[in-house]
Amino acid sequence: MAAMTLDTSLSLQINTQHRVLVEEIDGLIRVYKDGHVERPQIVPCVTSSLAPELGVTCRDMIIDKYSNVWARIYVPNAAADKEKLKILVYFHGGGFCVGSAFWSCYHEFLAKLASKINCAIVSVNYRLAPENPLPAAYDDGVKAVVWLRQQEFAGNNEWWANKCNFSCIFLAGDSAGANIAYNVALRIKPLDIKGLILLQPFFGGETRTDSEKHMAQPPRSALTLAAADTYWRLALPAGANRDHPWCNPVVNVVDLRRLAVMVCMSEMDILKDRNLGFCDRLGSGGVKVEKVVCKGVGHAFQILNKSPLAQTRVHELICHIKNFVSR
Repeated sequence: MAAMTLDTSLSLQINTQHRVLVEEIDGLIRVYKDGHVERPQIVPCVTSSLAPELGVTCRDMIIDKYSNVWARIYVPNAAADKEKLKILVYFHGGGFCVGSAFWSCYHEFLAKLASKINCAIVSVNYRLAPENPLPAAYDDGVKAVVWLRQQEFAGNNEWWANKCNFSCIFLAGDSAGANIAYNVALRIKPLDIKGLILLQPFFGGETRTDSEKHMAQPPRSALTLAAADTYWRLALPAGANRDHPWCNPVVNVVDLRRLAVMVCMSEMDILKDRNLGFCDRLGSGGVKVEKVVCKGVGHAFQILNKSPLAQTRVHELICHIKNFVSR
């Protein structure tokens, strides 16, 4: 069984200038009482350049200069003018508090995904909590989708816009990014979205599930229960608990029967049972949900685990996504 781990060897030293530490996830984020936030560069940040053999063109574009929301856009070079590319709007994970479209792990995964499924991918770099608590990330996601639809008529992004089918947009993301994709879908009616692709969606609740209580996690796991609780404290509005609908969507599921939905979960993830419960709740509301369980791997395996088993599961995951968007 392959264990998915996150290297936290770049843990921050105690910052004596700000003194009172109120929240911490080791190696990822420190929040001080005076509002100061520190995030070590635990994952390398990279430019938009890609190896030519991938056959994908990638560039960064500003969505909103005032809030500094931007996107990294991946377009397969083999796209034919007569058959426009479907578009996948992707939101990265990181508990709403860390992560970036600059991160090398997302850059590599999304470039590969764009090439394999032959879709344009718009990777949104949204604002992070706690400086910008929810619903800031949801607002940024909506803004990205609206911006995207406007590009069809803008006439100034010919390098990619002319290749895209703006009437065929999917929302996707992993972990907190999947949560964002789901909540953006709830907010953008009547804009037409074809489907949702949710990879290990980051949801929670006050009542613990069996996998949250009993799923053994390796040291330096990408998501422990303690880390999940901290992320929610930092991201949710002041005074909210984990039964807030943004955290626990089963308390107030909205009609999504207009959308195709695929939920991919990991067998060794503490979120597995919560993801299954989410699927069941959608299904009881008449939503047709495609469930995919990735065997023997943990949270965020597709971006952080390079083991042979994980790479096999990544290949399988990409095949599932390709089949889903091709229907």
